[in-house]
Amino acid sequence: MTAGQQIHAWRPRVPGVAEVFHARFTEHAYPMHVHDVWTLLLVDDGAVRYDLDRHPHGTPADTVTLLPPHVPHNGSPATAHGFRKRVLYLDLTQLGPELVGPAVDRPELADALLCRRVGRLHTALAAPGDELEAESRLALIRERLHAHLRPRLAATGPVPDPGLAHRLRDLLDARLRQGLTLDEAAALLHAHPAHLVRAFSGAFGIAPHRYLTTLRVGRARRLLLDGLPPGEVAAAAGFYDQSHLNRHFKKVVGTTPGRYARTGAPGR
Repeated sequence: MTAGQQIHAWRPRVPGVAEVFHARFTEHAYPMHVHDVWTLLLVDDGAVRYDLDRHPHGTPADTVTLLPPHVPHNGSPATAHGFRKRVLYLDLTQLGPELVGPAVDRPELADALLCRRVGRLHTALAAPGDELEAESRLALIRERLHAHLRPRLAATGPVPDPGLAHRLRDLLDARLRQGLTLDEAAALLHAHPAHLVRAFSGAFGIAPHRYLTTLRVGRARRLLLDGLPPGEVAAAAGFYDQSHLNRHFKKVVGTTPGRYARTGAPGR
């Protein structure tokens, strides 16, 4: 790796995301190339200039760039200090071929909310065990991309569906330890994934993944006070590992599982 380069790439356990790629480049220029997947790009620092389908483009601030599969493009730093980027490569199940043309015509999407959602998805993808959160965020991102590229077909707004929300809550309650994917929930409840997330959040004021996580933290609290060590509690409460438990426990309760357990020791 040359000076000024920083690269981190991985394949998350989230359906639809083929690869995550974070990089900082100061001098590297991409030659003309293609991908067999969709490219969803955030430039966090600096700027990139590129040609897509023989037309020049750039990456303005607060902009998400969507590059369609099989369409040639290149890329190079637009400033002397290079650029820092985060990229999601989405497989062809996420966006249909009918969106390729609109994406070629307008790859830069100036949408601050979409930028925030994509950034939060990157955060969720970096944390093993938070796959339901990542899937939920991806579903809303996919919905918003459709609204940009095919605005005439976009829904006018979310439709309340309290019955669906309660069925999803029952399912999450029943699957607290083993969990489930958003696609599994959608198949079981015969609903679109994005509609599931919106219906649940609208009915209960909390996203499905946060609801499940707080239930797991509640179970972990009781198990810790029963005397189980944190390593065993993590698995028993449905967390990916002890680090996953520690991260969410401290976020919800304000202290670590170990310290919390010690407050319940005899004599305290």
